Amino acid sequence: MEILMSFLIGIIFMSATYLMLSKSLLRIIVGTGLLSHGVHLLLLTMGGLKKGAAPLLGQHAEAYTDPLPQALILTAIVIAFGITALFLVVAYRTYQELGSDNMELMRGKEGNE
Repeated sequence: MEILMSFLIGIIFMSATYLMLSKSLLRIIVGTGLLSHGVHLLLLTMGGLKKGAAPLLGQHAEAYTDPLPQALILTAIVIAFGITALFLVVAYRTYQELGSDNMELMRGKEGNE
């Protein structure tokens, strides 16, 4: 299962990199969101995809699942949501001011002072 997840994570990273290298600001934001989801899957996969009981004191089981990767991913999801919301607000304001989401047009021209 970890091998399948590794291939899936690689495809997500490849798609995110392709989107982040485009000229559209909205595609860049979608690419960063996709990259963060790829990192979440990577953390979950590296933590181990094990089957076991919940880590409770009253239970006596042979195998327990580690709750730390899940807690880290939950925190990372909340942070990624906040950053994506901030990116969308800044992109909307930029589109209102400049009338375009093309990164080449936002660069401006050298020599204009």
